[in-house]
Amino acid sequence: MAIRLLVDTCVWLDVAKDYREQPVISVLEDLVKNGEVELIVPQQVLDEFDRNKARIIDEARRGLHSHFRLVRQAVNQFGDDGRKADLLAGLNEVDHQIGVDGDAVGGTIERIDRLLRRAPALTTSDAVKQRVTERALGKKAPYHRAKNSVGDAILVEIYVDVVSTASDDAPCAFITHNTKDFSNATDDFRKPHTDLSYLFEGPRSSYWISMVEFLKDHSPELLGDHDSEFNYSQEARRLREILEAEHLLFRQVWYNRHWTLRHEIETGKTRVVPEEHYSRSPYRQDQILDSVWARALAAAKRTEDEVGIDNLGPWSDFEWGMLNGKLSALRWILGDEWDMLDT
Repeated sequence: MAIRLLVDTCVWLDVAKDYREQPVISVLEDLVKNGEVELIVPQQVLDEFDRNKARIIDEARRGLHSHFRLVRQAVNQFGDDGRKADLLAGLNEVDHQIGVDGDAVGGTIERIDRLLRRAPALTTSDAVKQRVTERALGKKAPYHRAKNSVGDAILVEIYVDVVSTASDDAPCAFITHNTKDFSNATDDFRKPHTDLSYLFEGPRSSYWISMVEFLKDHSPELLGDHDSEFNYSQEARRLREILEAEHLLFRQVWYNRHWTLRHEIETGKTRVVPEEHYSRSPYRQDQILDSVWARALAAAKRTEDEVGIDNLGPWSDFEWGMLNGKLSALRWILGDEWDMLDT
């Protein structure tokens, strides 16, 4: 019998916007078509996917435009004078076509949309809503963090119903990229949170944080048939992706340091002073100019709007170490020295 698969919205969106994941969709389409996988699609997942489709397409298009600007700059600076004009003309034409009708991400979204609509979506029943409320009152994952986790909790409770009818011959699986809310952050991100571990007792039920890893485990022979495509999907990240990741990590690290300073100000360890009271010689670490602090507060608000408050901590010691390590590694790739963590 088919394995029943519940996939978090974030997985579908990440697959849609990453051109290297197209082979993943192809394999999943084959499995669904052949009756080896049955997708369980809550109405909430369908609604969230619909709400974010336009944003994903727009981000991909803007990212490609930005990438072509970087390429044009490189051609202008380093290109051979004899070929420069032709190269730039070709790049401009491709860039124009992206804006007119070049929509690879749109095509991927259409494929995912067809997969999600193969069967009627599951509505959120009153029983599920009741259990979500009880989970919130008990502060059970995904309510273990200080955030509104109704959507995540609905997925959990719908999966509870799926697991209740699973068997060794008809198993089920849950896939998410949201390791903060669903995974065991203190031990191994690949394992579910301890509040949810009872739902993933093999072989009836399994927990995954990667669609590719699930497919490798479930259908290795099918992945063998797509080996060349999957090897292609592992090629190096584009510069645009590296720059975007570095920028996000920079904002997250800066914001954490900003709140450390904010705490020092609130507790009196650091004072906000006007220009006439500010000491420059010698410099005092317990002072900050009022004009500088005003700009810092404005920057913090922009960061919250840009990144989203849910993506700005608070972080555990492990998560904080990971953030700094990732930022250092990406900056090293971009040309900085190791441990360059200035914000």
